[in-house]
Amino acid sequence: MQRICVIGGSRYFGKLLVERLQADGHQVTVINRGSTPPPAGVEHLVVDRNDEAALVAVLGARTFDVVVDQVCYTPVQAAIAARAFAGRARRYVMTSTIEVYDPAGAALPDPAGAPVPEEHVDPGAWPVAMDLPWHDEAYLEAHYAEGKRQAEAVFTRVGGFAFASVRSAHVLGGGAREFTGRLAHYTERVAHGEEITVHARALPTVFIHYAELADLLRWAATGSDFTGPLNACSDDLLDVRDLAATVAAQTGREPVYRTAAAGETASPFSFDRHYAMSNARAKELGFAFSHTADWLPGAVAEALVASAAPTT
Repeated sequence: MQRICVIGGSRYFGKLLVERLQADGHQVTVINRGSTPPPAGVEHLVVDRNDEAALVAVLGARTFDVVVDQVCYTPVQAAIAARAFAGRARRYVMTSTIEVYDPAGAALPDPAGAPVPEEHVDPGAWPVAMDLPWHDEAYLEAHYAEGKRQAEAVFTRVGGFAFASVRSAHVLGGGAREFTGRLAHYTERVAHGEEITVHARALPTVFIHYAELADLLRWAATGSDFTGPLNACSDDLLDVRDLAATVAAQTGREPVYRTAAAGETASPFSFDRHYAMSNARAKELGFAFSHTADWLPGAVAEALVASAAPTT
C-alpha cells in the first residue's frame, strides 16, 4: 500500500484513476475545490491549489509516496505545488499534453513527418516566465500548451522529489463522460449529414482511450520509477478523415467535408501541422499500449448513444 495524493481527480480519466488506485488497496487522498466528492473511503481535502498558504495548511503533517497532479496548467501553479509538497512527497507525476509539441505556439524543430520523441521538448532547457498573466483565464486558454511546457520546466528544476510528466495524446472514450465534446462533434455531424470543416491536407495525430490513460497514470505512480517526460498514446496514426470514417461505419452515412478557408478554424483533430507523438519510451519502460483501431469503434458507439440521450 502506498499513500497517494491526486490533485484534481474529479472527472473523466482522473476519476477513474482514483477508483483504480483505491481498488488496488492504496491510501488515496484527493485535493480539489470541492465541486465533486471522491468515492467513499477516499480522503477529501477541499482547497484552491492557487492559494499556497491554504494548501500548506490543509496538508498539515501529511506525507505521500506519490502525488499525481491532474490540473497543473501554469508555471505559477507548479511553483506553488513544488514548495507545498517539498519534503512531503517522494515522487510527483504531472499530467501534461501532446499540445506541448504543437509548433503553432512555439519555435520547435521540424519533425519532418516523424512521430516526435520526448526530447523534442526538453523541460530542463525550456524558458520560464512567471510574470505573464497566467491568472487570466482567457490568456491561459490561448496559451494552454505554453503553460504546460513551463509547468514541466518548473518541476524539472526544483528538485525535492522525483518528477515525471505524462504527455497525453488526445483522449477519447466514455460517452457522456468525455466532457470536451470533440468526438460528439463528429458523431452528431455525420449522423445528421452536417459539414465537417477540415484542412485541405489534414495531417495525422495520435489518440488514447481514457481508461488506458488512467492505467498508464496508475503505472507511472505505482509501477515505475522513470523520471522526465513520457509520451502516452495508443498505437496507430489517424487523421480527421480516418476518425470520421469510423463514425460513418456505424451510422451508415458518409461524412460531408468542407475545406477550411485560410485562417479559418477547422473541426477538432484536423491539423495542418505535424506533431504526432512516439510512444517508444513508454514501451521500452514496460507499458503495453493498445491499438486505436481496437477501441475507437466502441468509443464512437458510446458517443452515439450519449448524443441520443435526453439532455439533463
